[in-house]
Amino acid sequence: MTTTAMRADIVFRGARLIDGTGGPSQSGDLAVVDERIVAIGDLRGWQASLEIDGRGRALAPGFIDSHTHDDRALLSAPLMKPKVSQGVTTVVVGNCGLSVAPLRGKPPNLAEFGVFGEGDDHWFADFGDYIRALKKDPPATNAACLVGHSTLRASAMESLDRPANDSEIAAMREELGRALEAGAMGLSTCMADDAAREAPTAEIEAIGEVLAAHRAFYCTHLRNEANTVIEALEEAFVIGQSCHAPVQVAHHKCAGMQNFGRSRETLALLDRARLKQDVAIDAYPYAAAATVLHPDYIHDATRTIVAWSGAVPAAAGRDLAELAAEWKCSLDEASDRLQPASAIYFMMDEADVRRILSDPHTMIGSDGLQHDPHPHPRLWGAFARVLGHYTRDVGLFTLEEAVRRMTGLPASRFGFVDRGHLRPGAFADLVMFDPDRILDKSTFEKPVQACAGIDLVVVNGQIVFRDGNHTGTRPGMVLTGAAAA
Repeated sequence: MTTTAMRADIVFRGARLIDGTGGPSQSGDLAVVDERIVAIGDLRGWQASLEIDGRGRALAPGFIDSHTHDDRALLSAPLMKPKVSQGVTTVVVGNCGLSVAPLRGKPPNLAEFGVFGEGDDHWFADFGDYIRALKKDPPATNAACLVGHSTLRASAMESLDRPANDSEIAAMREELGRALEAGAMGLSTCMADDAAREAPTAEIEAIGEVLAAHRAFYCTHLRNEANTVIEALEEAFVIGQSCHAPVQVAHHKCAGMQNFGRSRETLALLDRARLKQDVAIDAYPYAAAATVLHPDYIHDATRTIVAWSGAVPAAAGRDLAELAAEWKCSLDEASDRLQPASAIYFMMDEADVRRILSDPHTMIGSDGLQHDPHPHPRLWGAFARVLGHYTRDVGLFTLEEAVRRMTGLPASRFGFVDRGHLRPGAFADLVMFDPDRILDKSTFEKPVQACAGIDLVVVNGQIVFRDGNHTGTRPGMVLTGAAAA
């Protein structure tokens, strides 16, 4: 080995190396040159511009947030503080049918989801322009982008309260094809929301005809996650089969008190579906959901917290029942008074949450909204909560398996080449953390709090977070996976 080959930009010394495969960890060194890992093992002969003592720390691939709504934040808040502070180095955006491109207009029913902001110009008529904007002014994290079905509808249709006609479907299919060619990874839907509630299965199948040619994904927020969750899962499977595309079921849950315990049924159905097609799921580690403030959800929840309100901004963080009592009105009337608004709903069973997280096919996605004044704590704490609470404290899985759910599993699922694993040749997306101290500090009462136990985060070979501080470095890349390979 030549002297040049033994020189690195960064060398981690004596860390507990967790490689992302789920296999046993081992103590050793890791060397980084430019944006890649170049060597792992006993590297005592190596010299480096920066040596980092990893003793007593775990060193893992950077975490991949498989379900986010960071589309706008990548440009408006590019340091990505809620994500890098908990070890996330890659985010998958454009979920739940909502993306910032391609949108030829700005309908209020999309703006309410926090993907767009009032007076904000981070939305694009052409998907390629969005990709180019991310490359020109990169964020601190890598980004992989989906195309939202609701966004396509808003661009192609004058009215969203009906099925699309043939010409509108053709326009959406063509737009989706252009986006896939520009680097999008797939199509996302949410037929549970007003923007796409009237879209029949056939509409999605017709638009998604172009997915197979691009080896792209179909990612879906199910039409229903409550009483008809089984039928909604079956609809997703049918669409995947029709489009010859892998299916990703977003933030899988069984919502509503009457559905507590049904995860046994849904997970068994998912296992049966995998015998015929490619199906995966993601989940967040909380028993509370968050979305727009809507009467359909209020009465399925044991408690509702207002995340933001356009009509009553001071209501952010308040309990809906308390507001209704103050105003001497019903919950529905209080909801109407707050609109437009979003909320946090306590509507899942903890046993279901643990059962879904324990499924070996489950990836971790935060599903947080960076622009909410009072966000769900998952925005700042999801990954630390898995590692601290569910892994160390509850013992739901080993540390190595928990890391696999956040790294190797989503990297393989989304086709991220040379990501998600510690091995020579892989991109140096890394997180060093203390397994004994890592813990989510974000709470429902005080959600904007960085987690404990993250020492250092590296994206493409550059340090973006260290010892509780953001370095200001923004080395993120746009990842295209199989869709534009």
